[in-house]
Amino acid sequence: MPASRSSPLANAALLLIDVINDMAFEESAALVKHALPAAKRLDRLRRRLAAAGVPVIYVNDNFGNWQSDFKEQVQRCAGSACPGRPIASLLVPEKNDYFVLKPKHSGFHCTSLEVLLAHLGVTTLILGEFAADICVLYTANDAYMRDYSLVIPRDCVASETEEERREALQHMKKRLGARVCLSSAIR
Repeated sequence: MPASRSSPLANAALLLIDVINDMAFEESAALVKHALPAAKRLDRLRRRLAAAGVPVIYVNDNFGNWQSDFKEQVQRCAGSACPGRPIASLLVPEKNDYFVLKPKHSGFHCTSLEVLLAHLGVTTLILGEFAADICVLYTANDAYMRDYSLVIPRDCVASETEEERREALQHMKKRLGARVCLSSAIR
């Protein structure tokens, strides 16, 4: 059921950025430690927003797997013994979700995201992601330059350190005009 046009969510989409991630990199333990609790809250937000008719869009790096598609990425990350498996397994896409593969940090750079958002009539982006100080920040910067309103559920983003997360959230609030709030406040 689509969000009603009178709803504050009527023109919103939830972007899940790099949540399907094997996290097989140096220092991944620090990110997984912070990302798993955030992923549990993000899953609740995702389900609530999807039930309200808000489009859910996975915007995911291909992590150098240039000959794979998103479904293969999900199977690899959710089905293998990689550090990111608990998170990827929790956030497996639903049938009606959208996905966009990205080659670099921003969800907009060299992707079809902008065309998809226009097709869906989206003007507000709700960003959930790991890591807040990298890909969510780059995507938020590009979204701001394209005049999207931004909402960042601070309890649904993580970075390797709390300081990095806090600095990224502060930047998005101060410089990009993002509404930074708890996920429970998004209605």
